[in-house]
Amino acid sequence: MTRRLRGVGGPALLVLAAMGTTPAAGQETEQRTAYARLLAAHVRPVTITGIRLNAVDYTLLRADPRYAQAVTDLAGAHPDLLSSDAARIAFWMNAYNLLAIKAVVDRYPVRSIRDGGNLVWPIWKRKVGTVAGRHYALDEIEHDILRARFHEPRVHMALVCASLSCPDLRREPYATDRLDAQLNDAAREFLANPTKGLQAGPDGRTARVSSIFKWFADDFGGPDGVVRFIRRAAPPAVVERLGGLDARGLSYLDYDWSLNDTSRVGAHQ
Repeated sequence: MTRRLRGVGGPALLVLAAMGTTPAAGQETEQRTAYARLLAAHVRPVTITGIRLNAVDYTLLRADPRYAQAVTDLAGAHPDLLSSDAARIAFWMNAYNLLAIKAVVDRYPVRSIRDGGNLVWPIWKRKVGTVAGRHYALDEIEHDILRARFHEPRVHMALVCASLSCPDLRREPYATDRLDAQLNDAAREFLANPTKGLQAGPDGRTARVSSIFKWFADDFGGPDGVVRFIRRAAPPAVVERLGGLDARGLSYLDYDWSLNDTSRVGAHQ
């Protein structure tokens, strides 16, 4: 994709500062934060019930001291110090993904993140964690901040609600100075995954895509915009197989809300 976010290329120090690190820590890369080390240690590629994804080892993660430190860093963060859209988007996506993990850990073991809520008060609307001294629900971060303020559809390729059919949780945080490349990579990987992102039809005119593209179609510019996004963001080999695709050829994959837990590897394969 050719679109660039305002502020991409800004110093990684801004994200580190927002996450509550000291000025001296700003001399390190974002890969040295507790959250970064947590992702690198406890997220790995697996296949669960036929779906390829990056899953989380929640058993080890919740016992890792870096988990408590990452949650503490987020609670003491200073996103008001961030001066670019790229820095703010990276920060709030990382915050969402960490709080989704926390929503699971708080009630683990569970079969789905949705077990933490009910029909009247779903998990998405519950205050699940603290950012910058304020309690947030996942819906507030996704809808009131990321969608309402930034109008960047690629965030839907990066927000991970702890479920099998979500886009993959990266094994690194989103970072200001690499955000465009990371978002493009996230979109490309999701659309290259026929088990949850996109299944090209045999005739070049149809495709089954993630239900994310139905739920948030307006963020992509409607069904026609979804097709344009696929053509820009998917790998060339996928785009070549969809030469005749238009909005009429879109249908949607079932969404599996089962937990993205490595302990389920081999279950019901």
